[in-house]
Amino acid sequence: MTQLNKVWAIMEIELFLEITAQVRPQTAPGVAYLGTVMRGPSTEASERAYVVEQILDRTMPSWRSEKPAADKDFRWLRKQASRAKVALEREEELTQNLGDNSPEMDTSNLHPWVWGSIQSLWEGGHYQQAVRDAAIQVNAEAQKKLGRRDVSETDLFNQAFSLEDPKVGKPRLRLMDDDGSPTYQSIHRGARALAEGLYSGIRNPAMHTSHENTDDEEQIALEQLAAFSLLARWVDQATIVRV
Repeated sequence: MTQLNKVWAIMEIELFLEITAQVRPQTAPGVAYLGTVMRGPSTEASERAYVVEQILDRTMPSWRSEKPAADKDFRWLRKQASRAKVALEREEELTQNLGDNSPEMDTSNLHPWVWGSIQSLWEGGHYQQAVRDAAIQVNAEAQKKLGRRDVSETDLFNQAFSLEDPKVGKPRLRLMDDDGSPTYQSIHRGARALAEGLYSGIRNPAMHTSHENTDDEEQIALEQLAAFSLLARWVDQATIVRV
């Protein structure tokens, strides 16, 4: 997946700000007009607003949580767009002067089974619900791939990555060919252990407890999503072995 084109994004924001700027309309000589109007037509403003909203989703993921019910003449969106423009233009400067240059995780690059199922929840600030839904989706996709509805979650993955030969109605997932090496055994034991840890330590407790409204809620949820994304990639890339 490609990264955000900053030059294009800044240009789109500038065009939106230009079209939605408030100006005094031209009037006939001797005619006074009190107030201002938007420079461009409302149709074009709406079209450019949609593009700007997608840019804001990438640059300021939580911006929608404060969006007012009504935004006359895009006045509130203009403020958010201006902030995003500064963030894009001065990102490198801010990073160098405000903190280390450590790598950051782009949520849109998580596996589609994870991010595609919870994007709207995440953008709305419902981080723990997003993790729960991602766990459900990964389980559902694994069931679909294996053609199994009789088991789920920990039991499903324990059987899928089992080192035993497949049985009737119980296919296996293989991350590499069985070459008789310790690596073959360890990689499948690791997949089973990861799945068990995720569903026993995150998914199941999350159904009965809540860590929302804590200072580190978003960061913890992001780390959990990354772990489910890794499991999703393993399942997605694995070869199915049947009897």
